[in-house]
Amino acid sequence: MSKNTTTAISASLENFDELPDSAHVRLPIVCALYGFGPATAWRYVKAGRIPAPKKIGPRVVAWSVRELRASLLAIAA
Repeated sequence: MSKNTTTAISASLENFDELPDSAHVRLPIVCALYGFGPATAWRYVKAGRIPAPKKIGPRVVAWSVRELRASLLAIAA
């Protein structure tokens, strides 16, 4: 991962709490939030352990910030 990508992910994580519930984030942010890699993220989606992404384009998926927050709160409880 390049330094610019790492910096962008760090900035996105810092601002995650300020994102509106209607926002969507991509896979690198989901991985950083939960602390695992892409393959684990997809396994957890398949198993229903984390929310599934929404298709927002022909080749693009993104996760709902609202659903991720609910999932993170459930894990913390």
